[in-house]
Amino acid sequence: MTRLSLGAFTAATADADGVRPVNLHSDLRPLADLIELAFADSMDSAGRSAIREMRYLSHMGAALRLITRFNSLAEGISLGFVYMVAGELVGNVSIYPANFPRELGETWLLANVAVHPRHQRRGIAHQLMASSLEALRSRGASRVILQVDCANEAALRLYEAGGFRYERAWIHWRRSSRARASAAPRHGFHITRLRRKEGAAEFALAQSARPNSRGGLGWLKPLRKADFCPSPWQRARKWLSMNSIEKLIIRSVDQREILASCWLENAAIGFGRVQARIFTSPHIDHRACAEALINNLVSRYERATILVEHPRDDEVVSELLRQQQFKIRRELWHMRLDL
Repeated sequence: MTRLSLGAFTAATADADGVRPVNLHSDLRPLADLIELAFADSMDSAGRSAIREMRYLSHMGAALRLITRFNSLAEGISLGFVYMVAGELVGNVSIYPANFPRELGETWLLANVAVHPRHQRRGIAHQLMASSLEALRSRGASRVILQVDCANEAALRLYEAGGFRYERAWIHWRRSSRARASAAPRHGFHITRLRRKEGAAEFALAQSARPNSRGGLGWLKPLRKADFCPSPWQRARKWLSMNSIEKLIIRSVDQREILASCWLENAAIGFGRVQARIFTSPHIDHRACAEALINNLVSRYERATILVEHPRDDEVVSELLRQQQFKIRRELWHMRLDL
């Protein structure tokens, strides 16, 4: 994948009004302040950690340029643009490599699109987006993706005007470790772990339920066969990184088809938190299968905080999650622009 170098963009005069590339040495601290202000209502623990990291990096001085090459947060910020008014940093957009597999095309991520409240509705966000997309086109990018709060009408209109199209809306669910499981009906399903030889069957299920044309498995999780049928080397790398995924499945009566699957990311199991993904065949009435998997998940990790990212259009699973006391944290549109 071709990457934008830190010197890819021509710097403008530091104190000139308008759009210019980010200058890490002078911009990190005011950028942290702007992003914190713009996203205060929706910022999660990861976002707050990123803000703290930006402020820490702002004190690194001459070592910052070297650190940036090994720090994904600083790299993405350094590739972006800011908007200046009378020496004040009032707008920002960050550009990150999505690090998708090569066969999916060179994909970039836009993030932290923010304008100070005092300077909104002046076309600043449009100018920042235009500069970013022009820079990515000039570098031969294939695709740009972003995610935006479903209720943020102004941002949605901005991205629509820039040519982005809607892929899929996703809900981020959270179940507190203090919640207690609701009474679960009995089902005749046998939930078991995926066998190695069943990777192709599970991949066929995922192609129906989570196609890449609709966002894949989730945010920055494109659907690819290697995640279902890994090579021995890929299995060894996952084992060494301690980032394996436990897969629980429900098979059809004749055992030839996988009707539903639940992924548990083992690296996320710890400190009382579990990250789960659930997908079911869209060709069947999937309520019973989904209910069995969700009840199994809650029963197994009743004392843990459980996080689930799931398509909003699956109203059946949404209802079942509510029944088991999952609460909505965020609703996000995933959008993309093919360049």
